[in-house]
Amino acid sequence: MNYLHYEFSLNSSDVVEVILDKQANVRLLDGSNYQKYRSGQKYTFYGGSAKRSPAHIRPPHGGHWHLVIDLGGYAGTVNASVNINRG
Repeated sequence: MNYLHYEFSLNSSDVVEVILDKQANVRLLDGSNYQKYRSGQKYTFYGGSAKRSPAHIRPPHGGHWHLVIDLGGYAGTVNASVNINRG
């Protein structure tokens, strides 16, 4: 499985800004859901399919978060840059 992965400590007032070079799935996951994602189990996330760039995601609460960017199993690569706008 090919994907981009970033880790952050975020507050609920922060906004994750993701700049993409093409449409991709942008998901924000907590630690347990990230492990489920990696092992192919059912998981929950915040975000979704980003058809336009930049994509913005606000975490529902503060804590340690994983940002995953992928093409949903389609061939190819995606390039991204990520900024945290502190609230």
